[in-house]
Amino acid sequence: MIVLFGSFFLLLGIGVPISFAIGIASLLTVMMSLPFDAAIAVISQKMASGLDSFALLAIPFFILAGNIMNQGGIAIRLIEFAKVLGGRLPGSLAHVNVIANMMFGAISGSAVASAAAVGGTMSPLQKKEGYDPAYSAAVNITSCPTGLLIPPSNTFIVYSLISGGTSIGALFLAGYIPGMLMGLGLMIVAGIIAKKRGYPVAPKPTRSEVMQKTLDALPSLSLIVVIMGGIIGGIFTATEASAIAVVYTLLLAVVFYREVSIKQLPKIILESVVTTSIVLLLIGASMGMSWAMANADIPYLISDALLAVSENPLIILLIINLALLIVGIFMDMTPALLIFTPIFLPIALDLGMDPVHFGIMMTFNLCIGICTPPVGSALFIGCSVGDVKIDKVIKPLLPFYAVLVAALMLVTFIPQISLMLPQLFLGY
Repeated sequence: MIVLFGSFFLLLGIGVPISFAIGIASLLTVMMSLPFDAAIAVISQKMASGLDSFALLAIPFFILAGNIMNQGGIAIRLIEFAKVLGGRLPGSLAHVNVIANMMFGAISGSAVASAAAVGGTMSPLQKKEGYDPAYSAAVNITSCPTGLLIPPSNTFIVYSLISGGTSIGALFLAGYIPGMLMGLGLMIVAGIIAKKRGYPVAPKPTRSEVMQKTLDALPSLSLIVVIMGGIIGGIFTATEASAIAVVYTLLLAVVFYREVSIKQLPKIILESVVTTSIVLLLIGASMGMSWAMANADIPYLISDALLAVSENPLIILLIINLALLIVGIFMDMTPALLIFTPIFLPIALDLGMDPVHFGIMMTFNLCIGICTPPVGSALFIGCSVGDVKIDKVIKPLLPFYAVLVAALMLVTFIPQISLMLPQLFLGY
């Protein structure tokens, strides 16, 4: 354990890319029990076999669909539709920001893309209406991860693989209520602050405006209906749904909205390939680390240590959540998910926790991490598009952090928040 985690964090500290840090740390750990040539062969084999999965095909397809959506004029249409839904609430533009992030994040599957696209559009509008830029940035930063819980989400595909084949369809359905709970909590905090500061309420839209904005956004939102309807109805798998998503977004962006030209497609595809390569290299390296941890009985050592502290499931879950919150501060979501799922999932299963419920809890927890300094990707993008320095946004973020942690506790200790929809639609 000392060799694995010590070498891993040392390599990260000196600037080694995280995928290579994981691979080298795994190799050093395996070399404690095997000769060098055998250790190299084992780690290489585990990396290759870890990527030999049909389910992983969904990742490049969903990434490509998300990139097409990002270029296809989707954000502005969803923002206009969000104004219809939240425009009459106190501090209406803040609510529009949250709702638009929930919709755009769900379609694109990327918190960073959502923060950039929605925040980049909303920040000038909020500044013009007299909103504090730090408050606006805080709303955008904390609401952009909602799309990682509301499907389709690559995070759930990665968790399914690393957890030993947890149903992707069940994970997708399980993410809806926690994702909406996250968004609702943020809207309550944003509304209270806006009411105190006297931020304006948007004028009531006319019936024709409501109809027009709804019709403009409907084709984009229909993607979620097509994907989830097909998965729930047993028409296609999550992997096949990802390919259908690419075809649908192509038709939408190129033919229907006409925001993407054929000449732009090679660049979009290349960006998707680069992103996919980074993710898959990380997954392959993490598979090697998972085997190294299992070979050294590290999950059992940690499990025994936790049970030595307390046998109360509530206390153990609180400790796991606290550990993940600390991890999320220093590590991005995907590597944290890949490294710590094999450690904490067996403990959760021993406590009688459903793997779908645990996956939602872990994803929700790590969503908070990408909003926190010093390495939160959503924090950096949100501050950049909002033209706010990080030190200025920390204080406005605190009430939003509080409601996110409160919602996390609800998701952790009330399993039906996550399991109700999978049980209802899939008989899970």
